[in-house]
Amino acid sequence: MPLKTLSGKHADPRKGRGAGINPEGRFEKVEREAFDDGWNTPEEELPPLKTHVTEERVKSIISRNDSPDIPFTQSINPYAGCEHGCVYCYARPSHAYRNLSPGIDFETRLFAKVNAAEKLREELAKPGYRCEVISLGANTDPYQPVERGLKITRGILEVCAEFNQPVGIVTKSALVERDIDILAPMAKKNLAAVFISCNNLDHDLARRLEPRCSAPTRRLQAIRRLAEAGIPVGVLVAPVIPFLTDHQIEPVLEAAWEHGARQTGYILMRLPWEVKDLFREWLERNYPLKAKHVMSRVHAMRGGRDNDPNFGSRMRGEGELARLLAQRFKQACARLGYNSGERNRSLDTTLFRAPARQLSLFGDE
Repeated sequence: MPLKTLSGKHADPRKGRGAGINPEGRFEKVEREAFDDGWNTPEEELPPLKTHVTEERVKSIISRNDSPDIPFTQSINPYAGCEHGCVYCYARPSHAYRNLSPGIDFETRLFAKVNAAEKLREELAKPGYRCEVISLGANTDPYQPVERGLKITRGILEVCAEFNQPVGIVTKSALVERDIDILAPMAKKNLAAVFISCNNLDHDLARRLEPRCSAPTRRLQAIRRLAEAGIPVGVLVAPVIPFLTDHQIEPVLEAAWEHGARQTGYILMRLPWEVKDLFREWLERNYPLKAKHVMSRVHAMRGGRDNDPNFGSRMRGEGELARLLAQRFKQACARLGYNSGERNRSLDTTLFRAPARQLSLFGDE
């Protein structure tokens, strides 16, 4: 087991993993801390951590929210935890509800909702169901590596296609290309759209920041393939990290536009709960000379704090620097032509149809 510690000195970085520490979740009563036992054991490269997947059968699958700064009210997360290992991920704290660490546990101890498609079919078929767009990828990535074999996301899409249920996808993985055969026919009926998340084009930075995501060039290729298949595709520049990725906003937008993206948005990095310690440890380990500057700029755009949980400002920040960032993004979008025209229309909820319920010879059961 990796050490659970908040100390960067005793971090436990492994190849292919984002977090270097495995702190207890905020609900735990006991903490463990690494210490030097005095034996001066020579440091050796630690073996890669294996990913463990627990299959679970859930009672319901559609999550609902009424947050005023989120553009959807319904979402599905096929997995809990995410093998992509993005160190900044705002979903990491959710693992604390399972008595697991938001650190290394979040990216190595996953939970797969194997009956997701079955439950979705049941919920969509309910007489009182009101059709609204379902978002896939709001919390954890629906196309993380384990999806290649489990195909839970693909099963969800098959049900959505059957019901004419509109779906929006956000992912950092080129694996989404696999499901073009489902998404393209849905897109012809204005029932599907995809956002590829990409905040930089620097492969070394991306490898450190998002160790098991598709490389930036591969994500751009996915944008092209989706666009060529007639699927509305956009690029989500997220998260924007001061002094690390903010200077790449325009290059990312330009490259994505050239590959076929026509919609875009951005989110300023959020550091809720345990994520602030995970990110600080990662920053000190990977970019020690920039660490103070990065956090100073974060504080300047977050009202002097690591994180701002308030609606309205949590996604974009506040203050003059945040305003200038928003202005830069708006000008780049206007210059390139993002978020305009036919491709910016909303997905269609009027085509939804529940398959006719079959009656037995003895009546409806």
